[in-house]
Amino acid sequence: MKLLDSGSIAATAIIRYPLRSSMLLLAIAIGVSAVLILTSLGEGARTYVTKEFNSLGTNLLIITPGKIEIGGNASAASIGQAVRPLTLQDAMAIERSPYIESILPFIGGSAAVNFDGRERNVNIVGTNHNMAVIFDYEMAKGGFLPAIALDKVSQVAVLGGTVASELFQNENPLGKWLRIGDRRVRVIGVVEQTGQSGSVDVDETAFLPIAFAAQVFNTESVQKMMANPRDADVMEAARKDIVRTVMARHQGHDDITVLDQGAILNTFNSIFLVLTSTLGAIASISLIVAGTLIMNVMLVAVSQRTAEIGLIKALGGQRRQIITLFMMEAAILSFIGAVLGVLLGETAIYLMRELYPAVEFHAPLWATMAAVALAVLCGLLFGIMPARRAAALDPIEALASH
Repeated sequence: MKLLDSGSIAATAIIRYPLRSSMLLLAIAIGVSAVLILTSLGEGARTYVTKEFNSLGTNLLIITPGKIEIGGNASAASIGQAVRPLTLQDAMAIERSPYIESILPFIGGSAAVNFDGRERNVNIVGTNHNMAVIFDYEMAKGGFLPAIALDKVSQVAVLGGTVASELFQNENPLGKWLRIGDRRVRVIGVVEQTGQSGSVDVDETAFLPIAFAAQVFNTESVQKMMANPRDADVMEAARKDIVRTVMARHQGHDDITVLDQGAILNTFNSIFLVLTSTLGAIASISLIVAGTLIMNVMLVAVSQRTAEIGLIKALGGQRRQIITLFMMEAAILSFIGAVLGVLLGETAIYLMRELYPAVEFHAPLWATMAAVALAVLCGLLFGIMPARRAAALDPIEALASH
C-alpha cells in the first residue's frame, strides 16, 4: 500500500464519519484559536506599552524623590523616615546642567473649576511648556503654556477638550476667566481631543504653569520630573550629573531615583515576552485535551472499522501499513483542525481590534507556527495507541466479527 493510497483511505474514513470528524476538528480548532487569542493579548499589551513609551522618546530620564536600589530595595529614607521632596529649585538646578536639553516637572491633583455658574471637578496638572512638545499635543485653539521660568507665577490655564466643551459649551473659551479653587485664571488654549496619554487623561485635565499650580495646591514639592538629555550619548553623564546636583542641594544625601526610560522599556518588553509565552503555554493545554479526545474517538473508530481492517490485512496489508493508515488519519484531522483554528483565532483577534482600536492585538508568528505544530504532534502522539490496536487485530477474527 503506497503512502498516497493510505492518505486516500484516511480521507475517505474522515468523510464517512462526519460527526466524529467534526468533533475532532472542533476540539483542535478551539485549542489552536485559544493559543492565538491569548498570545495576542500579551503581544497587544506589549505593543501598547511600547507605543506609549516611544511616543515620549526613549532618551528621557525619570526623576522621583526617594531612593530605590537596584532589585527594588528601598533605602532607609523611604522606610523609616520621610522622603525628602523634590522642589522647583531642584528642577531649576537640574535644568542648568550642560547635559540637559529640557526639564519637565509635574505637580498633580484635582480641584473644582467654575465658569459662569457651571462647575465640575477636574484633574489639574502643573507643568511647563515642554509637556506639549514631549507628549506631542495638538492644539484645537490657542497655544500651550508659555515658555517662562519654572518659578514664575502666571495665572493662565490650558484646558482639555472635554473640560472646555462642558464649561464653555458653544462659547469660545480663549481669553475667558474662570476659577480654579479660589483663584482666577485666564484660558489661553484648548488641547485637541486626545484621550489617555501616558498617565494623564488629557481631555479631562486643566494644565497650569507649575509655580501657579504649587500655589493652588499650597505645596513646595514636585511629584516627579522628566529630563531630556541633549543627546543619547550623554545619557549616563546626564544621570550622574543629576544625582550630583541634587546631592549638593540635599546636604549630600543621595535621596532620588533616576530611571532611564529606554531601560524601563526593555524591562517591560522582557516581562511581556514571558507573559505572552506563559499564556501560550497555558492555552496549549487545550491541545493536549484535544489529543486525548482524538485517542478516545479513534479507539472507538477501531471497533467500528474492524471488518475494514480485517479485509486490508487479509489482502496482505502489513502491520506498519495499518499503523500508517491510522496515523495518516490523525495527521489529516489535526492539520485541518489547526488551519480552522488559525482562521477562527484570527477572526476573533480582528473583532478584538475592532472593539479596542487603541490596542494592536496580533498573534506573533512563532505562536501560530507552534500552535499548528503542536496540534499535529498531539494528533500523532495520541493516535499511536489506536493505530497499534488496529494493527494488532487478527484478520480472521476481525472479518468474523462483522
